[in-house]
Amino acid sequence: MGFLASLALLPDADVIAFALRIPYAATWGHRGASHSFAFAALLALAVAIAARGLGESAARWGLVSFLALASHGVLDSLTDGGLGPALLWPFSNARMFAPVRPLPVSPIGAGMLSPRGLYVATVEFLVFLPCWAYALWPRTRPSRA
Repeated sequence: MGFLASLALLPDADVIAFALRIPYAATWGHRGASHSFAFAALLALAVAIAARGLGESAARWGLVSFLALASHGVLDSLTDGGLGPALLWPFSNARMFAPVRPLPVSPIGAGMLSPRGLYVATVEFLVFLPCWAYALWPRTRPSRA
């Protein structure tokens, strides 16, 4: 589960673009190509190939990896600020938002240590609490007779 959580966070590694002076709205800027479905598919393919090499199910690992990666862009489209993600890159560089935008946009970097950052973290905690509860709920496996 830690691997998939890391994959879900990976698209935000594009914040390095700020340090490299790549404009926010550029293809490789924040929320650009790394937030697209194509990027998610490409990385999911790499994970599937690695899984197959390790004797695991390539289809299963590829699918869950794609969902983890693609969820990041979709969730960013639900925020109320910044530029939307370029979900359809390389076919379009258009930044998109969902019709409903209930999540507050997070401050970047040290801004997360501000009152605004605390507010965003609290909202996200409450919104995603049911998902965490479901994922971490103890399950019993049926015994095999």
